[in-house]
Amino acid sequence: MRRLVECVPNFSEGRDAAKVDAIVAAMLHAPGVYLLGRESDADHNRSVITLAGEPQAVVEAAVRGVGKAAELIDLTRQTGAHPRLGAADVVPFIPIAGVSLEDCVALALQAGRAIWERFRVPVYFYEAAAQRPERARLENVRRGQFEGLREEALRDASRAPDVGGPGLHPTAGATIVGARKFLIAYNIFLNTPDVRIAKSIAKAIRFSSGGLRYLKAMGVEMPGRHQAQVSMNLTDFEQTPLHRVFEMVKREAERHGAYIASSELVGLIPRGAMDMAADFYLQMENFSPAKVLENRLLEALEAAAGPGSAGFAGIVQPFLDAVGAPTATPGGGSVAALAGALSASVGQMVAGLSRSRKSQASFAEALGKAGEEFREASRELAQAMDHDAASFEGVLKARRMPRETATEQRARESAIQDSLVRAAEVPLEVARKALVIFEKLGQLEPMSSPSMLSDIRVGRLMAVAAVRGAVENALTNLDAITDAPFASRVRAEAQRLASRVAGADAAGRV
Repeated sequence: MRRLVECVPNFSEGRDAAKVDAIVAAMLHAPGVYLLGRESDADHNRSVITLAGEPQAVVEAAVRGVGKAAELIDLTRQTGAHPRLGAADVVPFIPIAGVSLEDCVALALQAGRAIWERFRVPVYFYEAAAQRPERARLENVRRGQFEGLREEALRDASRAPDVGGPGLHPTAGATIVGARKFLIAYNIFLNTPDVRIAKSIAKAIRFSSGGLRYLKAMGVEMPGRHQAQVSMNLTDFEQTPLHRVFEMVKREAERHGAYIASSELVGLIPRGAMDMAADFYLQMENFSPAKVLENRLLEALEAAAGPGSAGFAGIVQPFLDAVGAPTATPGGGSVAALAGALSASVGQMVAGLSRSRKSQASFAEALGKAGEEFREASRELAQAMDHDAASFEGVLKARRMPRETATEQRARESAIQDSLVRAAEVPLEVARKALVIFEKLGQLEPMSSPSMLSDIRVGRLMAVAAVRGAVENALTNLDAITDAPFASRVRAEAQRLASRVAGADAAGRV
């Protein structure tokens, strides 16, 4: 049996997408690691990344992520609704297959030592990896947060880190590393901005206050949404199922004259948890089959194993399900980026196979270079699928901002304009890359084996679809953008890009 571990590091940055991109990229440079999901929340100012893979690969990825976070995130300037102790705040290891919880404890201890040795960020251990009984609970370790613990750790030896220290890192704080069973992070939004109601509900339902076993909860103010939130962790969904939590929050909210507006997942969820909640209407605004842990994990593993393991349908079906789900994202922009990634992958395949043919030996060097360029382009466009979805989510989030006062209206309009600009820039970049692929595929034709001409033509047609689809997405929101020079530049470039493929015939030739 293959040994698989999940790791869900939480980073104290949810507003600067470039920083989160850099942290994710650092983790994915560790070979053998799969990115299953990423979530960012501006109000919490927090990002949750879900990784999986072989144990040692996941440990290396997690350590690299902590190092990059320490480089980019300054807690002396960072604020948000979610409690935090470190730039890389929490790094839990979770057994998935062929690995025990005890194995994950060993991985957590290994990661903690490496984090201190390589980046001088102190480490606390929690849950099953806790070195002291009182540190098993995350909230006990994080009590006082960065601002309080950086002073207390120097005065009180009982609050000093388990590895490193005794003081915290001056800007990155400390990282809390642990091992635990699968946890569901689940938030419920109320129809009121009164955080006192959310805190009262959280106190009534959480186990530490006499509520549901295996449930942690806190009330959080969400000014960006003008709502209060009950933020929860379910540490054993089989004992305390999701629908029971939902019903209890609903009941408590009604006692305060409030009701549930919607709910959301942070990270992934096991299929079994949704099966148990199938008879309940959860109002989960961002659920799709792509959120299911087993679906995403299977997709990544099958893609790595190749088509012989479970067929091509098993590889692409989760994305098709996500596109087909009644949610705003992923949509046409992600589909256009996928078309571009597929066209580049076709080019990589043609270059690789042609390079192996004796008849094309004189082009071996050029074909090798072309194959690498296509491979990199395919990777970038695949990432653009997520970037496009995230940019449109930003537009939706901005439009949900409060607008009761003149100040709120100005802040909302500014956020909407910024998000619309990003939503135009992402597909425009997809169109640029897809056009380059279209042209490179044309250059590949005379170097390739004649038997692969049809593949090149299919690849060029996919690139045409990517250019045209991405241009359409870039243009769609321009009328709402008040920056007239920007809108004019985007229109001009979009028209130029579209014109370059406008004469493509049924074989992808111009």
